[in-house]
Amino acid sequence: MTKVLVATDKPFAAGAAKQIKAVIEEAGFTCAFLEKYTSPQELILAVADVEAIIIRSDLITKEVMDAAPHLKIVVRAGAGYDNVDLQSATAHKVVVMNTPGQNSNAVAELALGMMVYQARNQFNGTSGTELFGKKLGIHAYGNVGKHVARIARGFGMEVSAFDPFVSKTAIEADGVTAIDNVDELYSTCDYISLHIPANASTKQSIGFDLLSKTKKGAMLVNTARKEVIDEAGLLKWFETSDSFKYVSDVAPDNYDLLKEKFGSRCFCTPKKMGAQTSEANNNAGVAAARQIIGFIKQDDTTYQVN
Repeated sequence: MTKVLVATDKPFAAGAAKQIKAVIEEAGFTCAFLEKYTSPQELILAVADVEAIIIRSDLITKEVMDAAPHLKIVVRAGAGYDNVDLQSATAHKVVVMNTPGQNSNAVAELALGMMVYQARNQFNGTSGTELFGKKLGIHAYGNVGKHVARIARGFGMEVSAFDPFVSKTAIEADGVTAIDNVDELYSTCDYISLHIPANASTKQSIGFDLLSKTKKGAMLVNTARKEVIDEAGLLKWFETSDSFKYVSDVAPDNYDLLKEKFGSRCFCTPKKMGAQTSEANNNAGVAAARQIIGFIKQDDTTYQVN
């Protein structure tokens, strides 16, 4: 009988975990949970007899796959999958999937929520500004970017997007202005919402040169990955600009220094929380379970990323 391990250092909400278990067992598989574990060794010991693993931000390394001789598939319940060693997975003949779109609305709502929070001076009682009529630039127009655009248009914002992998026709069909180059996006918008993945070409790509093109008082909102930010460049731009703001749900390594030197112009949530809603928990977890079932029973590799 196929055994599925749900390995989550940050567990799914109780209701989502219950539904994941029900979907897996209804398919005739067994389901085990490893939650709030404190060391990689615990995960390594838990995978010895599993054929499938569902994870969130958990690390699936070569050592984990070496310890899992029966492993066939790993599904990351979420969009990003940089926490999985894809090269090693391929070498072990393990299929890796993500669950694109399942967390998108939750992340988009957080992005707009952080814009409001910062625009209203972090609710400190002083007079802030409104989003209505402001220009929002979306850097990467994927599943999350589309939801950000939808919500922002409801606020009355003027929305533009840059994404070299999405056609101008597709972007403008949503009532969004397609921008031809990233420099123009950063130089013309009051708010920039960042949604690029972390890969070899994007890591540390958001640095001083690009940030120095932003308008006076511009705000960068990062609900993507901290690795895409050149932290030295971010610090340099903060030191150069007297009005730039940065908000994120994933703190840079130099966050304490940024807070010390620039105060409320920089705000990050205590932990990455873009997908931390009960709905997103449920959607991504159940989707991961169903993708495992589809792969094991029907060889469905629709969302394979390696």
